[in-house]
Amino acid sequence: MSLANTAYNIFFKRNSVFVGTVFAGAFAFGVAFDIGVTKFYDSWNRGKQWKDIRHKYVQEE
Repeated sequence: MSLANTAYNIFFKRNSVFVGTVFAGAFAFGVAFDIGVTKFYDSWNRGKQWKDIRHKYVQEE
């Protein structure tokens, strides 16, 4: 129970800290989810995207 009491005293006792924790957690989850989905999409479509085949069509000067 001491872990629950500590979490309550740190994060949930004051409304302003609770709201800040929720916003920070939502922001961190959003960033992590975006990075994860982007990595999955890039690995799933490897070789089919412009960034993978650009060198075949564009000549650098």
